[in-house]
Amino acid sequence: MLELREVPEPQVKPGKVVVAVSAAAVNFPDVLTVADRYQVRVPLPFIPGSEFAGRVLSVGEGVTGFAPGDEVMGSTHSGAFCEQVAVPASSLRPVPPGLSLAEAAAFGVTFSTAYHALTTIGEMSPGDWVVVLGAAGGVGTAAVDLAARLGGRVIAAASTPERVAIGRELGAQAGIAYDREDLKARIREITGGAGADVVVDPVGGPYSEQALRSVRWGGRFVCVGFAAGEIPRIPLNLVLLKGVQVRGFEIRTLADHRPDEVARSWPELAKLTAAGLRPRISEVLPLAEVVTALERVAARQAHGKIVLEVG
Repeated sequence: MLELREVPEPQVKPGKVVVAVSAAAVNFPDVLTVADRYQVRVPLPFIPGSEFAGRVLSVGEGVTGFAPGDEVMGSTHSGAFCEQVAVPASSLRPVPPGLSLAEAAAFGVTFSTAYHALTTIGEMSPGDWVVVLGAAGGVGTAAVDLAARLGGRVIAAASTPERVAIGRELGAQAGIAYDREDLKARIREITGGAGADVVVDPVGGPYSEQALRSVRWGGRFVCVGFAAGEIPRIPLNLVLLKGVQVRGFEIRTLADHRPDEVARSWPELAKLTAAGLRPRISEVLPLAEVVTALERVAARQAHGKIVLEVG
């Protein structure tokens, strides 16, 4: 059960920074964490929330590069849905010029996930046919936008024509409403029979196998998550016969395995931000409506990101 209550202010410690949170984004892993269904469990009681933006209040011993008053964006496994949060300095980044604090709160996790799913894991090249499932969600909208800006020929796939239209607004060349269209057949039709070069799948459920069947020989299928709530069981004979590369990806642990790629990505994202890249925010709710926000994300009702206004 979630309760809104007063807790002691966090104390600054060596290597850490205390941030006055202005806005916090709601991500699907927050839903799983609250429901005790995430890969990493958090002991009760805890404050949920993994992504935030605000202003530095104080810095601990040994911290360089940040000072009180700086606008920052950051991530944490839990604790973001709060007026103040203490995090390691390494988990913070300056807010890029031109981003509001609400946009900054909604930027880091989704765009990092989308960028690495497309480039680091999916090895997308300009001209590739890129299929994005869940194209109206947080990661989906980011992936459609980024893939289009990076020169991909994007197919936005979502549950309804209304949600597909959001992907088209973000630069997709074509769209598929997979609750009422044959996903495999439509991808083949749109690509002229060639099939998809890259599929980014944050949805799972019954659509994963259909999308996998549409991938060209040697194409890449990138598994990002299971927002549909069902982990699909893929017949491995499809992988064998089609020469498809199925690759899993989790942003939480990427820095442990590919620190070079993480370091490379932020300057690239900064350039794209300067050129107009922005997260799509479907609504901003007060912190007191956190339960509503989590319920809407769980029900896949958000068109982009939902942001909580904290301070």
